[in-house]
Amino acid sequence: MRAHPLATDAVLALGALLCMVVGSFADPHGPHGPTFGTRTPEPFSLLLMVLGAAALVFRRRRPRVVLAVTAGLSLLELTTGEPRAPVAMSAVIALFTVAAHTDRPTTWRIGVLTMAALTGVAMLVGPLPWYAQENIGIFAWTGMAAAAGDAVRSRRAFVDAIRERAERAERTREEEARRRVAEERLRIARDLHDVVAHHIALVNVQAGVAAHVMDKRPDQAKEALAHVRDASRSALNELRATVGLLRQTGDPEAPTEPAPGLAVLDDLTATFRHAGLPVRVMVQLDRSRDPLPSAVDLAAYRVIQEALTNVRKHAGPGAKAEVSVVRVGASVEVTVLDDGGAGPDPLPAGGTPAGAGPGGGADGGGDGEESGGHGLLGMRERATALGGSCFAGPRYGGGYRVHAILPVA
Repeated sequence: MRAHPLATDAVLALGALLCMVVGSFADPHGPHGPTFGTRTPEPFSLLLMVLGAAALVFRRRRPRVVLAVTAGLSLLELTTGEPRAPVAMSAVIALFTVAAHTDRPTTWRIGVLTMAALTGVAMLVGPLPWYAQENIGIFAWTGMAAAAGDAVRSRRAFVDAIRERAERAERTREEEARRRVAEERLRIARDLHDVVAHHIALVNVQAGVAAHVMDKRPDQAKEALAHVRDASRSALNELRATVGLLRQTGDPEAPTEPAPGLAVLDDLTATFRHAGLPVRVMVQLDRSRDPLPSAVDLAAYRVIQEALTNVRKHAGPGAKAEVSVVRVGASVEVTVLDDGGAGPDPLPAGGTPAGAGPGGGADGGGDGEESGGHGLLGMRERATALGGSCFAGPRYGGGYRVHAILPVA
């Protein structure tokens, strides 16, 4: 019916014509009640019924024009037909169509006008009294047609609103899924950056130490190469665990090691001490009695890792670092300080601090936002994702300071 609306309306028009023709043979004023076959419609009335039914074929294409035509034919029948034929049935169907395809105020304006015109002419013209049942019937049928059309229009609007809401909810779910995928990709990218930057920096330093002392102190060169091997192994393990998050369901060898956190902070600082960066650590947490959420624990670890990596890469010669992790109310405050290499330049494990940059601070020129890096940006994004904040900037008197506040709740 939706694919062939014109054919559907043609069938409806044919049915309306049959009903009008059959009804024109009925006499409601028989001696013993309504009788059938006691009267015959006039040829002019048959012509009006055919024209009214033909107009209904185009009721959905030109609803108001069809209503005007059928109402005019009905008025013509009411003023000339004797006995009257039910030509008004075509006007009733046309009024229903108009009400179903327009708004409510327009429906009632057109409906009241149609009811008043047809009912008024029916009451004022003809031998029957104004209160005859034929006249009351015209009033009732036109009113019901307007009300039924308005009800159909309201239900269609309600169904369309539900469908639109469902489609909008589906689009919202898809957008939320895409947003979560983008956030997950960003988080994995931050993890990869932290892992690669930290361990590659250590490998670079120890390789420089080994090259520096290879000829004069082979023992220390061997020790430096051992640190290179350990750092590269740790980098591979963390890369494997991070990339394992991208595995599809059913892929073999999913990562089983826990994510790094403050529980392995000593191991992290030990790698920097082996690389020649003296690190002092102060932790004021009771993780056994009040453990941190895994997201906060990982974020604190990554902030410390990135800050110490920047100290080792960019601080001045002989720089020293201090790390503090303190629980303050409902937050954990992580602070990483360095002195910018103000002191003498002690050799790391018998070597030289290869790879140290001239920045004079934890982010003096290699991994900050100003130079296009992602270190400070990653730390701030981690803190912001948890509802906290992260500040990084130079200290008065030299050096650099990284301070992150991570809400526990």
